[in-house]
Parts: sequence; C-alpha cells; structure tokens
Amino acid sequence: MARHSSSMNLAAATLPLALAACATSPPAKFYTLNAQTPQENVHLATPVSIAIDKVSVPEMVDRPQFVLRTSAAQVRIDEYTRWAEPLKEQIAHVLAADLAQSLPGALVSTTEQWDQQDQSYRVSIEVQRFESVPGDAATIAALWTVRSAKTGKADSGRTFAQEPLSSQSYDELVDAHSRALADVSADIARAIHATLPP
Repeated sequence: MARHSSSMNLAAATLPLALAACATSPPAKFYTLNAQTPQENVHLATPVSIAIDKVSVPEMVDRPQFVLRTSAAQVRIDEYTRWAEPLKEQIAHVLAADLAQSLPGALVSTTEQWDQQDQSYRVSIEVQRFESVPGDAATIAALWTVRSAKTGKADSGRTFAQEPLSSQSYDELVDAHSRALADVSADIARAIHATLPP
C-alpha cells in the first residue's frame, strides 16, 4: 500500500507542473498567402477560361506547420506558426487570383469550380522548392504546364523566384512567398497569351 500511495503522490505532484507547461504554450498563429498586383497586364482580344488543374508541393512542406530551413542539411518545424489552409490549396487559389489580374477578362478558378468542357486552358504546377529562411530569402521553384483543352497542345516552363528578407518576421516571409508566386503566375500568363491569336 505504501508504494501505491507514493506513486499516487508523485502523480499528483507532477500534474500541476504538466498543466502549467500547457498553460504557458504560446498561441498558434495562422497565415495566408495573398494575390499581388501584377506588374503588367495582358489584355485579351478574346475572353478565355483558365482552370488551375493541379498543384503539388514537396512532401516536406505539405503540412500545416511552417518549415524553416536552418542550414543546407537541416530544417526546423515551427509548431506554433501554421498555414490557415493546406499549402497546395492556398497556392492554387492565389495563382488563380494572380492570373485573373494579369489577364483582365479571363475567367480563372480552380478545377472543382469549372465544368471541364468550358475550360480554354488547364494549368498544372509542380512546386519543386518552397523554402523559407527568415532573415535571408523566400524561394519558390516551380514547373508549370499550360494545356489547351481544345487542341491538347501543351506549353511547359520553369520559374525560379527568390525574394530577399531583411528580418525574422513571419509576415515579411509570407509576403515574400506571395510575391514569388506572382512571378510564377506572370510566366504562366505570358505563356497563355503567346498561344492566342493576335
């Protein structure tokens, strides 16, 4: 009975410590990527519809938490700094919004919101790098393909965008990633415009 009592006393003593540790955990912060004002607009002679068909990201960053690179061989996962929605979905929505601004008159959205028969173009994006180094840079490297729904012809390209960071601020980091995505959408917009009749 004495041993049992000691175990119970130990558990009772450690419980307040555990509760105190939980009580002092910092609240999680949630962030979203945002569309950017394009540096140039491409006015379309003929209205087109564009669907963001598929977005993939590296498995390492395909999680709610921010993944921060601390060295060439090491990353840190910040449990209390998170994306407000899955990164793949955010990227798709932001690219759609960016393209809509870059191509005035185009109807741009994500695949689930379109009848495939109405798509003039389908866009798929493979994000190969999505790196966050606070105080240094935000980097995105993406392969993208633009496919005509009518002809089946595809045009592919690769965009590398790196935005410098001047502080450890997560707000600055997220804004930099948003600007990098705007570079990706600008390249896609130019590829679509190049396929259209004059």
